[in-house]
Amino acid sequence: MALRFLIVGAGAVGGYFGGRLLEAGEDVSFLVRPRRAAELARTGLVIQSRLGNAVLPAPRCLLAEELAEPFDVILLSCKAYDLDGAVTAFAPAVGPDTAILPLLNGMRHLDLLDARFGPEHVLGGECVISSTLDAEGRIVHLNEAHTLLFGERDGRRSARAEAIAQSFARANFDGRLSEAIVQEMWEKWVFIAAAAGITCLMRATIGDIVAAGAADLAKALLDECAAIAARQGFAPRPQVLDRTRHMLTAPGSPIAASMLRDIERGAPTEAEHILGDLLRLAQTRESAPLLGIAFAHLKAYEARRAREQGKTG
Repeated sequence: MALRFLIVGAGAVGGYFGGRLLEAGEDVSFLVRPRRAAELARTGLVIQSRLGNAVLPAPRCLLAEELAEPFDVILLSCKAYDLDGAVTAFAPAVGPDTAILPLLNGMRHLDLLDARFGPEHVLGGECVISSTLDAEGRIVHLNEAHTLLFGERDGRRSARAEAIAQSFARANFDGRLSEAIVQEMWEKWVFIAAAAGITCLMRATIGDIVAAGAADLAKALLDECAAIAARQGFAPRPQVLDRTRHMLTAPGSPIAASMLRDIERGAPTEAEHILGDLLRLAQTRESAPLLGIAFAHLKAYEARRAREQGKTG
């Protein structure tokens, strides 16, 4: 039996993976706000990617008030600061057998989803992709990574997880059913916190940071984040840590966290959920000094942004 997917949002991440599922013939609906619904009705869902362009005319879009029945899988890819509103919006689509697959960074969202819907509904998940929306609302895939990992949080290969994996296998992205998804989510959290922390603090790409002779700062920040994860029982595996260290110290690397792009366009950030939550798990602020400085830097940006918006509001 075909699964019915509800994709919460049709932005750079949800629109990409939902679009690839729709392109493969899966039963996909997008839960969107009125403005995005009108835009997609006019232009279709457009994906521009070196791995294959797609133009999907008039994808099925629903507004929150139009949700009237449960879906099999809810793919949740909103920003962490939009989670409360997203949960309220998609709640009517959660039935007795609905699986919720969140792709948010960090771990706090699992507690919120568990409390609202019950842990039996909530899978673990993460994605590896660099994508953005352009001025015309098209999804622009910026690199060649488009991986979506998911699984039962206890490591079981359940019937529902296998069914989701079969749907993902038909789509033009790398879908993988993981038997250690919580470990992999922690490893991504460590990477994202270190990458966002150092690129936002230095307002530069990894390559520029290395060129400035500051690769040791990137390594030190990574070590702080990894140590916090280890104390929580999720030490990054050696091969993962080695690969991450290489990525954060590679000469000429164009890598910059999406959080830096948020700052450059004056947008809100996920600093609280990615750096702040991790910092709160540190034994003391003194045990993670660089993480503390990076978080304070982002909070200062947020304070200035709020003040400037208050002046113009």
